[in-house]
Amino acid sequence: MANELEIELDNSLEVSEPKKYKVILLNDDFSTMDFVIEILTKIFRKTIDEATQIMLNIHNNGRDVCGIYTHEIASTKVAQVKTLAREKGFPLKAIMEEE
Repeated sequence: MANELEIELDNSLEVSEPKKYKVILLNDDFSTMDFVIEILTKIFRKTIDEATQIMLNIHNNGRDVCGIYTHEIASTKVAQVKTLAREKGFPLKAIMEEE
């Protein structure tokens, strides 16, 4: 006589996607266009063409979205921008906004 264990699953649980956050670069009067393109290619893995377009949008509009990520990845990218900008002597700033 086998002792069978029955497990009842709660099918009422909802699994939802994690919240997403936009990482936005802000324009400043000191960071060079080449440095912004470098940030976009290294940290955000954009092609040169994509990076150039985003850089121009930042320059003309004051800001642009560089990518949309989970909270952990977005906050890491914001920190990477800050670190690299400080190392190179630029005030470039990235922020996160909930999508």
